[in-house]
Formats: sequence, structure tokens, C-alpha cells
Amino acid sequence: MKQFFGLAALIGLIGSGALAQDFSANSQAREWGLLGEQKALFSAKVVDLVCEITGECAEDCGAGTHQLALLREADGVLVPVLKNRQTSFNGGAEDLLPYCNQQVEVDGTLVGDPDFGWIGAQGYLLQFIRPVGTEEWLKTNTWTKAWAAAHPDAAGKGPWFRRDPRVLKQLAATGHFGLGLDEDQKFIEENE
Repeated sequence: MKQFFGLAALIGLIGSGALAQDFSANSQAREWGLLGEQKALFSAKVVDLVCEITGECAEDCGAGTHQLALLREADGVLVPVLKNRQTSFNGGAEDLLPYCNQQVEVDGTLVGDPDFGWIGAQGYLLQFIRPVGTEEWLKTNTWTKAWAAAHPDAAGKGPWFRRDPRVLKQLAATGHFGLGLDEDQKFIEENE
């Protein structure tokens, strides 16, 4: 039975091109020029994506350990949030977490092709958020601040991922191609 509900949630997650709606009215979102991008302002409940798909729910939406999503009020579609408004394509979970299991209004862009094959998959680039019934929009730009607070020893210049201890640990173990350090060295020698 759990697998059935997981499959049903996954179908809701990926949506259907036939059910695609226009949510662009009054959107103030900035477009990025991505495939199938369209402005989208809508009301939704902030949910734990793992919980919605599997039925296995963690307290407080995983308290920052799970990917979060939006359960759109207009049509019940589960919309995965791919990033916040920051240009370095950072995730949106930090901006959504304070609203776990709450109704919010969001403004951003849907990306992807709603008519792509049988899946009609679209993700969401979250740019603004506010609790339902409030006036002030909040910019979704907390990811890098949260990352810097969690990794104070990784301060420095350049992109965060070049200093992230988790990324550096993975590179040290498997190399840049995931094939091992010997393969990395072989590639470097062959392409100098």
C-alpha cells in the first residue's frame, strides 16, 4: 500500500502537461532564460519531499536534512524547489524550512517542459516567499549565509563548493571523475 501512495505522490510530483496552468499573473520574478521557463506566483503548503513521496516523515520537515517542496493549492501538484534566487544555483530548503507545513505564497519561475514525453516535469526556482495573509515579500537568499555559518573554517574567495569540506572529502576519495585519483592523474598527464 505504501508503494502505491509513493507512486501516486511521484505522479503528482511530476505533473502532467495536460494539467499545466498559467501562474504568471502578477509575478515579479526575474527570468533566467532556461528551458520552458515561465513566471509563477501561487499559494502552496511547504512540505518535506521525502515525506510526501514515501510516507516516512521526519519531525520539522527533516530539520534541514531533507529536500523541501511546495504542495500547490490550486491543483494539488507537488512542485520540487530546485534553487533560491541566488545566482550560484543554491538550493531553496533554507528559505522554506521556517515555513514547514505552513501555507505560503511564493513567486519565482517554473522550469522544464510541461509537455516533455509522458512526464511533463517542471521544477521551481524560488525567488520570493511570504506567509499567506502577510504583505511583505521576503527574498530567498539565505543559502550562502547558512553555509558560511555551518562551515566557518571554509572561509575564503571563490565559489563555496571549491571550499566545502564535504566536496573536498569526496574529491579526495574518488577524484574529479568519480573513478579514483589514479584516473584523474592519468587524464591530467594525457591532456597537458
